[in-house]
Amino acid sequence: MNPGAPDASLVLAADDPAALAGFYGALLQVEAQPGWGSGHWRLPWPSGGWLEVYAPSRTRPVPRQAGRLALCLQSAGGSNDPLAVLAAWIEVALAHGARAQEPPRRESFGAEAWLQDPEGNRLLLLVR
Repeated sequence: MNPGAPDASLVLAADDPAALAGFYGALLQVEAQPGWGSGHWRLPWPSGGWLEVYAPSRTRPVPRQAGRLALCLQSAGGSNDPLAVLAAWIEVALAHGARAQEPPRRESFGAEAWLQDPEGNRLLLLVR
C-alpha cells in the first residue's frame, strides 16, 4: 500500500456503539477495539479495512432508515450443508440481539438469510 493512499472502511451509526460492536465482533469472531473516543469502536474487516461503529453527534443526528444498503458477512462454510452452517450462524446472531427478516434459503451461490442487527440495520449472512 502506498504511504499516502487512503484506507477503506465501513461506518455504521449506532445508538449504543459498544453493544453493536460486540454484536458484530461475535459474528466476525474478532475483538472490537476502542476507537478515537468513548462513542467509537473499530473491528477489523475480514477483507481489509475496518468496520467503524460510532455514536453520531447530538448536533447532527443520523436517523434510522431503511434502504438498499446492507452489510454482508460471508463464510466459506467448510461443509457439504451450507444451510446447517447458516443455521448455526443465525443462532449466534439471534442470541446477540438480531431479528430474522426472512427464513434462510438455499440459492445457486450458497445459502443466505436476511436479518436485522440489534439496531435495525439490514444484515445478510451468506454461506458460499
